[in-house]
Amino acid sequence: MNNTISLDFLSNDYKDKKTPAQLAEEAIEIDIITGRIPSGKRINEQDICRRFNMSRTPVREILRRIEGNGLAKSIPNRGVFAVGMTQQDVDDIFYLKTLLEVQCVRWAIERITSDQMELLEETFDFMQFYTMSGDLDKILRINSGFDAIIYNAAHNKELERRLNRYNFLINYANADVKYPLNYLPTVLEEHRAIFDAFVAKDPDKGAEATEIHLYKTMLRRK
Repeated sequence: MNNTISLDFLSNDYKDKKTPAQLAEEAIEIDIITGRIPSGKRINEQDICRRFNMSRTPVREILRRIEGNGLAKSIPNRGVFAVGMTQQDVDDIFYLKTLLEVQCVRWAIERITSDQMELLEETFDFMQFYTMSGDLDKILRINSGFDAIIYNAAHNKELERRLNRYNFLINYANADVKYPLNYLPTVLEEHRAIFDAFVAKDPDKGAEATEIHLYKTMLRRK
């Protein structure tokens, strides 16, 4: 079980600890999700090797993992081709994320440790502070950290993995979303309702608050 969640994400120079292969895989997937590599375009192994200063063996392994994730397709004797995401794909993923995240919050409220609760409290305090400062980039990072703590607190590795994956896909598929002027205080209140449910140790209240937050998030994506 991953128990390494911390407040490192609050740092301005924070970077996830990832291997060069993981960074390359993520970069290629982002290019496919955002359309920089169009759906149906052949992914050139030599270009990838040069871009990331890697030999063909690790690059081929990266492309196999991307294919396993559904963002590429290998055609014998032709190569590996990008498989982009349609709006229907994104909508379906958001629906699945909603179902899993509501259950995740229920379990997290029931299973959260004292250390994890302390982290959640600190993160919410930072969320309130940076909302007042109007720092959107910082708030987006704090919101992700708030979610990560809750996912970790559910103590279910498969659920945590799936939710993190769904967030990655949705965030880059919606990279051009414009946030309304009232976004920060509105989202703070949505998170306050979730946080209050943790304080009250009320899974039903947490599930309801999460469902409302995700429904409003879906509307903001339109």
